[in-house]
Amino acid sequence: MTMPAILWLSRDFRFDDNAALSAACADGPVLPVFILDAATRAQGSASRWRLGRALAAFDAAWAARTGEHITVLEGEAAALLPALAARLGATSIHQNDWPAPAQQRVQAALRDALGGGPVRLHLHPGHLLIHPSRIRTGAGGSYKVYTPFARAVRQAGPDRPLAPPGQLTALPAIGDLRVETLNLAPDMYRGAPVLAEHALPAGEAAAFERLEDFLDHARDYPSHRDRPDIDATSGLSEHLALGEISPRRIWATASLRGEVEPSLAAGSEKFLSEVLWREFAWHLLLAFPQMPEAPWRPEWAAFPWAGESPAATAWARAETGIALVDAGLREMRVTGRMHNRVRMVVASWLTKHLMTDWRIGLHHFADSLTDWDPAANAMNWQWVAGCGPDASPFFRIFNPEKQAASFDPESRYRDHWLQGEGARAYAATLPASWNSPARWASADTAPLLAEGRSRALAALERFNRDN
Repeated sequence: MTMPAILWLSRDFRFDDNAALSAACADGPVLPVFILDAATRAQGSASRWRLGRALAAFDAAWAARTGEHITVLEGEAAALLPALAARLGATSIHQNDWPAPAQQRVQAALRDALGGGPVRLHLHPGHLLIHPSRIRTGAGGSYKVYTPFARAVRQAGPDRPLAPPGQLTALPAIGDLRVETLNLAPDMYRGAPVLAEHALPAGEAAAFERLEDFLDHARDYPSHRDRPDIDATSGLSEHLALGEISPRRIWATASLRGEVEPSLAAGSEKFLSEVLWREFAWHLLLAFPQMPEAPWRPEWAAFPWAGESPAATAWARAETGIALVDAGLREMRVTGRMHNRVRMVVASWLTKHLMTDWRIGLHHFADSLTDWDPAANAMNWQWVAGCGPDASPFFRIFNPEKQAASFDPESRYRDHWLQGEGARAYAATLPASWNSPARWASADTAPLLAEGRSRALAALERFNRDN
């Protein structure tokens, strides 16, 4: 006997390798539900905007396959889903386990609300390559260093991806809210149309197309991946963050391409190491849920970082006068993305040359990135700041001029964002309250670089002496 099932959507907007969807289909007719709750509203504006695009793409795909649409509810799952299950006569709620701390709190509240009744919440693995319980150190704890972690995942082997469910029977949408009229980021204001113009296509089909296109050119990835002036990276971070493609499918596809096409093997392996870096971030966040708020190394809580300041505000507004730093921050504001090499330079400038608390940068990125990932954002900021696990040491201070010379040698990236079409797009996003000039002004970099480096190293010396 089949029973209706609720598919509770969070970060799983796909049909392929969707364990929650497959399980719900096995139960009976499926009602897919998205809940606009407080945790979602608390996200940064750019990530909410991109979430809306993922939801719209999945709703269109769901309608094309079933003739029905997604149910959208506003409120809290603990209050909404038990009543919805009772209305449908459903005894199962299925969700892929997006293991962010905020989502885990929402899941716990729903379990409490369901109590010992007939309705059960079933969480399915889908956001990671491998369940964290399978990857433990010899002492039974979590890994704190990337290299042995990556080795352990490769030895264990990622979980196999699931095929899409063969048959879908959908229930009609319930309620008055509809995906096509839902605006998840009204606070984007002038930035929304600019972001829409520069956004990558959303949805599962776009993710698969992007993966195949990247793998076709993967032989160039190891040599070009650090070049922001060359489109050599996968562009899959948004799709992964929203669950439009699973890391298990990426791993299986990239591994196979590397095996059957030897010329792509080195590029495929390097790319998979980056997928493992993302995995490492999530395993760390699960072991230390405070990672977005507290330094992994507790002694670094006493480090004398500065708080909010005019310098930090100028950094956020891409007005530092340092070409590569400002270009990266402009790219992020216009596109919702920033090249990874540039992210490291931008973060190093804030935390070391400006001696500003890494959490200020973390929050700015969280509000600005369409590929926002709570684990990767926290780990990478702590990595640059020197206070995280397996971190870059604090005395490693990026010189943005040398970085630009090495990775943007013809200044194509910087020129685009500081004086080309990218600069005009950036100006179109600015609120009137900023009173920012449309033209970018260069700073005298030599004293800024020298003074910032000396100040950071002196602070580190005092910190090491006193702790």
